Amino acid sequence: MKRKAFSLIELLLVIVIIGVVYTLALGSFEQLAKKETGLSLEKMKEYLFSLEYEKTAKLLCLDDCLTCDLVLDGNVSKTIDSFVDDTVKTYRYDFLYGYVEQEPDVYFNVENIQEDVCFSYELDKNGVGSQILVEFNEKFYDFSSYFREVGIYNSIEEAREAKEEVMKEVRR
Repeated sequence: MKRKAFSLIELLLVIVIIGVVYTLALGSFEQLAKKETGLSLEKMKEYLFSLEYEKTAKLLCLDDCLTCDLVLDGNVSKTIDSFVDDTVKTYRYDFLYGYVEQEPDVYFNVENIQEDVCFSYELDKNGVGSQILVEFNEKFYDFSSYFREVGIYNSIEEAREAKEEVMKEVRR
């Protein structure tokens, strides 16, 4: 007897195999895309330091933080989806007053039009970055240490205590 078609079982088996392969491939593509642009505040300093540049690497998020420009040595190298939004706050440490909120910077684009800076962080070739504390999603990210990883705290008070402890160590 000569067969002219596939059985229902054979067709279902092929569909299941195609579905599994598709799911695995789609998951790999999502992970690759997330790895490429999936920045987080926790890994931002490490990411910028891993890039190829001569002097400085800067992440510059303008207006409502919808996108950020990656600026290497003063030239925009690419635009990425933002990993923060306009609720992000930046603080600088003052020895007399503790952490003081920074006013947003002003930026002039290539057409010399003023834009508001929602968030920015700059790192030099030696790994020295902006000395800031960033508040976002009820967490505080401390970028003030040159040689330590980014500190993550649950409150600004906790960040202040950690900063004072580091200063005590330095004075010794």
